[in-house]
Amino acid sequence: MRGPAVLKAIDELGYVPNRAARNLVTRRTDCVALVISEPGERLFTEPYFAGIVRGISSAMARTQYQLWLSMVQSAAERDRAGRFLTREHVDGVMMLSQHADDPLPAKVRASGLPLVLCGRPLAGPDAGEMVFVDADNATGARQAAQYLLDQGRRRIASIAGPQDMSAGVARLQGFREVAGDNLVEYGDFSEESGARAMTALLDRDPTLDAVFAASDPMAFGALRILKAAGRRIPEDVAVIGFDGSPGGRHSDPPLTSVFQPTEEMGREMTRLLLAQLAGDQPAESQVIVDTHLELRGTT
Repeated sequence: MRGPAVLKAIDELGYVPNRAARNLVTRRTDCVALVISEPGERLFTEPYFAGIVRGISSAMARTQYQLWLSMVQSAAERDRAGRFLTREHVDGVMMLSQHADDPLPAKVRASGLPLVLCGRPLAGPDAGEMVFVDADNATGARQAAQYLLDQGRRRIASIAGPQDMSAGVARLQGFREVAGDNLVEYGDFSEESGARAMTALLDRDPTLDAVFAASDPMAFGALRILKAAGRRIPEDVAVIGFDGSPGGRHSDPPLTSVFQPTEEMGREMTRLLLAQLAGDQPAESQVIVDTHLELRGTT
């Protein structure tokens, strides 16, 4: 404890504690890493990533921690990130958009660093022990399928997300639980992949009357192709996306979509990580947030 004389000297000399020296004693860096396994341009153009990052940033702003952001895509970038993600550099790690073959979650977990994932881990021997936050993807997809059936749609296609990601798997499975083994093409959640998938679906079945896209950007790509092909929306073809992104309110027509609360997910990720950093064991280490269908002009 500092006495009055020490405090007076600190004030007179304008002394500022040396963080590096302090960290040698406390073994803390006051830094937290957010690792996104996608190219940087998707972070700034797709609403899903922006919402998660906003939620994390708003929650982190109330703490003493600095947020370190890394986008990794290639094997070399993952290897560099793996060498950096140690207790010498960060106190904890959050990961977003991980794929089944990504070695980073297991590597970080083995290092003993606190770790929170965005999205249920798809595979791995310790997947069941991972701390994560995810949307209720399967329920949201079931809601979309049921609505299309209730509206009398019968030739229903889907543009599924990547099947090496838990969201892609759960949304396709949930949709098929209600709609059956429907016509499907696959994308990577991006708008261009949605456009390519929609082109392939029209080639396979020009009479299809509904499409469920597993992300809003893929739905936007599908809308573009449908309109170019002369299909009226929703009279000829109904379209439902997944995200509930703000851009869907301004598409033409406005996009019906399954809403997932991305900012809440980011805040929940931060809450779970801060609890681990404080030495607490969260009551819930695997958090699933609700989704709901937002009806607009494409259905």
